[in-house]
Amino acid sequence: MLRELCRRSGVCRAAARGVTTAVALPRWSGDIIAATLQLRCAVGLQRQQRRGHRTIAADGAKMIEFHFKLRDGTRKAVSVPEGTTVLEAAHANQVDLEGACEASLACSTCHVILPQEVYDNYEEPTEKEDDLLDLAPCLSATSRLSCQVVVDERMAGKEVHLP
Repeated sequence: MLRELCRRSGVCRAAARGVTTAVALPRWSGDIIAATLQLRCAVGLQRQQRRGHRTIAADGAKMIEFHFKLRDGTRKAVSVPEGTTVLEAAHANQVDLEGACEASLACSTCHVILPQEVYDNYEEPTEKEDDLLDLAPCLSATSRLSCQVVVDERMAGKEVHLP
C-alpha cells in the first residue's frame, strides 16, 4: 500500500533520492486517518535500512588512533577499532565526510588524501575505485575513497586530509 501511495502522490523521484516528503493525502485514501504521511518508495526504504551497515570489528579489536585534517585546517584525533573503514571512523566521530553511496563504490564523495607512506603501505586502488577517483575534485597522487581503506596499524598516528 505504501508503494501505491508513493506512486499516486508523485513523490517517487524524491523518495528514490532519499528525500522524505510530507504530502497531503488525496481523497481516494479514505481508509487512512492521518492528514499527512511521510512517504518513501521502496528504494528510499532500502537506503534507510542500509545506513545501519557497518564493518564489524572483532571483539576486543585493538583501538587505532589517527587524525583527520579538516577542511578548515584544524586536526581532529579519532580512535576506532582496527577493521573499521576510514569513512566509518569519520561518521562515528562527527567528521564531515559524506559517503553518498553508503560504501557501495558508486560515487567519490568520500574522497580523502592519504600521506604518501600510508598510501604506499596499502594495496593499489581497484580499477573501479580509480575510475571513481577520476571524478573527484582536488585529486592527488595519494587520493583514495575512504570507504575502501580499512584502519589498521599502518594508519596509527597518521593524518588523513579532507580535500
